[in-house]
Amino acid sequence: MTTPAGTAELRELVLPVHANHRSTLFAGQALGLLAKAAFLAARSAAQAEVVMAGVTGVDFLSPVPVGHQLCLRAWVSRIGRSSMTVCVSGHSDSPGVPADEVLKGVFEMVAVDAKGLPVAIDRSYIDKETA
Repeated sequence: MTTPAGTAELRELVLPVHANHRSTLFAGQALGLLAKAAFLAARSAAQAEVVMAGVTGVDFLSPVPVGHQLCLRAWVSRIGRSSMTVCVSGHSDSPGVPADEVLKGVFEMVAVDAKGLPVAIDRSYIDKETA
């Protein structure tokens, strides 16, 4: 499966090990999955390693019960010299239950070199795709 540069899609089955005492997805697990999706989308756009610089916001819209599938879609919405804004949306479903948006977040990511210093993002391939 291929996705366009600057996007990512993850699917995760919510298991009891991911749950809180209410048998729904633990918020810490959800944050980790949102961050992973943001990382993959940013790295794809930058064609370089990236680090998280900040979280602009995260909303937990509905609980996700154990046994539900969580589908996270991430896309880069802004590209600066070395930084990017990545939006992530999470939908939950299970057999016979329609998908519903349950999570969303906005992350600030920065492309870095091997020393961890910010590096300019090569936009040449991005401009070709959007031209």
